[in-house]
Formats: sequence, C-alpha cells, structure tokens
Amino acid sequence: MNQEHRAMLDEVDEDWLARRYYGGDLPPEAERCLHLAAASYADSGAALAHLARAAEVAPGHRLVDLGHYKFHFYKANLDQALVYGERMIGHAMAALGVNHTDWRAVTPATADFRGLEPAPRLFLFALVAIGYLLLRTGRLDAGREALGKVCQLDPDDRFGAARLIAVADRHEDELEEAGA
Repeated sequence: MNQEHRAMLDEVDEDWLARRYYGGDLPPEAERCLHLAAASYADSGAALAHLARAAEVAPGHRLVDLGHYKFHFYKANLDQALVYGERMIGHAMAALGVNHTDWRAVTPATADFRGLEPAPRLFLFALVAIGYLLLRTGRLDAGREALGKVCQLDPDDRFGAARLIAVADRHEDELEEAGA
C-alpha cells in the first residue's frame, strides 16, 4: 500500500467503514473489506487486496461476488466482470429456488418477473449485465441470446434489454455499411 493510499484510508471515517449496509448476512469483516475496496478504488492493487480478503472471509457470498463484479466492470476489465456476472446469475437462480444451472431454462412461470420482489429483479439485472458484457466483448450471438431471455421475462423492457439489442443491431449494421 503506497503512502498516498494509506493517508486516504486514514481519513476514511471509521463509522463509515464499520456500518452494516448489506442487511447483516455478510460477516462484518467481509463487509468492512468491501467498504475498504470501494474507498481504495483508485489504487487497483489495494482494492483487489481488500476484495480478496472479503472473499477469504465470506467465500462464495453473493455480495462479495457483486463487489468483484462492480470493481471489474467499472475498471473495464470486462472478461473478469463477466466471470462475476455469471456467478451473480447463480446466486439469483438460487434465490429463485431454481434447481438447475442453466438460465435458459428459466421461464415466465418460474417467478413474477414483472413484480418488485428482489430475487426475480436480481436475476434480470444479472442477465442484462451478462448480455451487455457479452456484446461488449464481441460475443454478439450469446449477448443477444441472454438479452432476448430478459425480453421474454420483462416484456415491458424495464431493464432495457430490448434497447441494448437495438443498439447492438445498429452498430452491426453500421459496421456492415462501412465494410460494403
């Protein structure tokens, strides 16, 4: 940890670091590590060290995986973000009570995807994230498949999957026109 980072952490409010933001099912030390990772965002090495410690304290916890996802997404480490996005799909499917591992098998009958319950919303959010990351990493067919599933489950497009597909289609059309 460099001097600048250490000085910044010295200024972080201890009450803020100790707060219980995540509802209490995450061990306090892991939650503190997530807060430290957020406070250390500008120092990637330090942030990753805090995330790694959170994963040691609470291995496989959805909130630790979410912290990793957010870090890698905002740092534009898209392949790493995709790994954690896929873990989030697993957490979401477990929360839905789905006993299979393939998101493609989820149907509108699985849960109320039009409501406000957290588990279906987490599933849709995670699947949009995966679809977006697949598009961004050039896996257009796989991205469209994931986003198409969201469209099936979210016909009102509250999660924006149809708009993402439209953007991908326009981009692909522009590339074809430029190459023609």
